[in-house]
Amino acid sequence: MAMELATEEWKGSHVLSVSDFSVESVAELFAAADKCKAAVNGAEGSDPAVLQVCKNKVLGLVFYEPSTRTNCSFAAAMQRLGGTCLQVSENSSVKKGETLQDTMRCIECYCDLTVLRHPEKGSVSRVSAYLRKPVLNAGDGDGEHPTQALLDLFTIANEQGGKIEGLTITMLGDLKYGRTTHSLAKLLAMYRVKLNFVSPQGLGMPESVKKSVAALGRAEVFECSDLQEVVAKSDVLYVTRVQKERFQDLAEYERVQGSFVVDSKALDNAMSTCTVMHPLPRVGEIAEEVDDYPNAAYFRQMENGMYVRMAIIAKVLGVL
Repeated sequence: MAMELATEEWKGSHVLSVSDFSVESVAELFAAADKCKAAVNGAEGSDPAVLQVCKNKVLGLVFYEPSTRTNCSFAAAMQRLGGTCLQVSENSSVKKGETLQDTMRCIECYCDLTVLRHPEKGSVSRVSAYLRKPVLNAGDGDGEHPTQALLDLFTIANEQGGKIEGLTITMLGDLKYGRTTHSLAKLLAMYRVKLNFVSPQGLGMPESVKKSVAALGRAEVFECSDLQEVVAKSDVLYVTRVQKERFQDLAEYERVQGSFVVDSKALDNAMSTCTVMHPLPRVGEIAEEVDDYPNAAYFRQMENGMYVRMAIIAKVLGVL
């Protein structure tokens, strides 16, 4: 089977924000992710050549914040595509006073594309102006996490029978600092959906994100502080932890931590088809008893992250 050429929307492009995507480019990416998933799992009719499209390619992984899923899934994605990875941690020459842009310009000398996670909001976008090769935003402080939003949307579509339009998605938890919810809300706003934002006092969705959602004029938004007010009509419940590392005042964190706990009782009024998601790690906001809930999708969500990131890498490099 011949490899499809990537469109100009993906090939050679940075991936910095969900604002860069269109419904068409997302659909194209998800078709590629389906091919990657089928190839990895050896599905009937799949194309094994997908697993070699990045042979002799190198992915640079530059992480200045802790990461398990994003780092590992990008590494696994590149290796599944036949490529290799170069890992860079916070113990780089930045410790010697080197600027981030100089570090990144050096790393791209050895790689075909790079992935960057950094604690400063806007850092990845700023550094991209210095780079000749594509960089993928793996999280910039409390800004965005676009590849997470893409894997989340892919999971929603998979769990909901391919449907996105018309769904009601409830986001629960720390919406102020949770960059995954910022990106996902803006991505979902490209579709006709209903978004419920449920958070502790003081941790609501930022006005900038709500303005971005409203600007597209497709999504309906409802805000409240009581999960039970909306859970019965939610097709998807997207739970997030309180972002301890973003708090200046530990006492303020302690005040809001544990405000919401999703357990079996909390799901008593949920629809039987309600998908429960979480970007992980969880720190008590989803009880382990929920793991046995048939529609608890957070570990499938993590697996989907590898397939979607395989597709992103391949599309940006123009090999799939």
